[in-house]
Amino acid sequence: MRNLLLLAALFALPGFAAVPVAIPPGPLGDAVRLGKNLIVDTRHFARDYVGNGLNCSSCHSDAGTRPGALPLTGLTGQFPFYSPRIGKVITLEDRINGCFERSMNGRALPPESREMTAIVAYIAWLSIGAPVGVDPPGRGSPRLDFKNLKPDPANGKLVYDAKCAACHGPQGAGIYDAEGNPAFPALWGDKSFNIGAGMARLSNAVPYVKANMPQNEPGALSVQEALDVSAYFTTQPRLDFAAKRRDWPNGGKPADARY
Repeated sequence: MRNLLLLAALFALPGFAAVPVAIPPGPLGDAVRLGKNLIVDTRHFARDYVGNGLNCSSCHSDAGTRPGALPLTGLTGQFPFYSPRIGKVITLEDRINGCFERSMNGRALPPESREMTAIVAYIAWLSIGAPVGVDPPGRGSPRLDFKNLKPDPANGKLVYDAKCAACHGPQGAGIYDAEGNPAFPALWGDKSFNIGAGMARLSNAVPYVKANMPQNEPGALSVQEALDVSAYFTTQPRLDFAAKRRDWPNGGKPADARY
């Protein structure tokens, strides 16, 4: 923990770099490397906590380093913050477990577990030099204004069939190797994220799709096409989230929530 605090102390340094410093030697470096493995191959390195066919990198592309694809860089300096969905101030560990329970349809990592410590160490390493409380470049997905557009799921299916099905499968089941590792992740069904995940909401899916899909030509879709295809795949059958009844305890549930 002392080493993690030393990494965090570097957040105040100016000039946050897109390429992090070298992985440190010793046990801290081992934790950073394990954290990267947990992001890239979550189903293997955290198999007891994953309940679907995804890895963290299914959304956090390039091991969480690609701008505009939900990067993990700079995140340590953004916590704690108040989460309306949870109704309380949350830590980075809380947010990581939210992903495990929702996007991975699994269960929470114990706070002091080797896996949690490693993921936090990796994110801290990616965040060296990031200022505290300031969004780093490329955080999340690019902001889009599509409030004046009407989603058309029927057209979204046409877009999906033409632009997405070759990778994600005609039934959204993804493409997996013989050992169950996703070459292309499932977008719905029991291998995909559940209804409690952020990606199940249009407000999150549309910017991500517009910026990152199709993989061989990211950004090629119009905003309307990204909206339509997101309206199609987010409303396909997917796993439930049992704890959804506890979300937004203070009100303010967004209109695009799936429940």
